[in-house]
Amino acid sequence: MTHGDDRALLDDAWLRTEDLAKKLGVDPSTLRRWRTAHPPQGPPFVCLSGGVTRYSERDVERWLLDRRTDPSWAA
Repeated sequence: MTHGDDRALLDDAWLRTEDLAKKLGVDPSTLRRWRTAHPPQGPPFVCLSGGVTRYSERDVERWLLDRRTDPSWAA
């Protein structure tokens, strides 16, 4: 990631665990479990302080696209 991308990330929309869970259709406990796994799983996150975690919408979009499987790719 370049410094220009870093600046854009700071201006990005940030999601709470509950908001991202709803968007992904998973329980918030799933995101918490991913974060505390060794090594951590799921989309990149930022821990701001005790119990306050945020997810960048841009990071979540990249994370989803990186995991995308299109069956036509195998053809």
